Amino acid sequence: MGSASLIVLFFAGVAFAAGGIAVARFFVKGTKNLQKGQAYECGIPTTGTPWNQFNIGYYLYALIFLIFDVELVFMYPWAVAVKKVGMAALGEIVIFLFILFMGFLYAHKKGALKWM
Repeated sequence: MGSASLIVLFFAGVAFAAGGIAVARFFVKGTKNLQKGQAYECGIPTTGTPWNQFNIGYYLYALIFLIFDVELVFMYPWAVAVKKVGMAALGEIVIFLFILFMGFLYAHKKGALKWM
């Protein structure tokens, strides 16, 4: 598998996505309705403007969760291959966890983990 197969795969992905959009536009009847443009929140009619400002703490909390969630994605393959790689893998994972722990301490110091 060389670069030619990668190029073919790229164009196949673009064609697949564009084809799906084209088929949807061709077969689905588009209707203009004011209710389609409104924000839907559990069946309750919206009041006021839908552009509300949210506290930045929610965003920071979600980013911290995402960081530690991605950490687990890297930990599973490491746990499977740790016997094959040996001490080099142990050193690398210790450095990786140290960097993540320093990020956790920084977030804790800034108060990003305190719930509103």
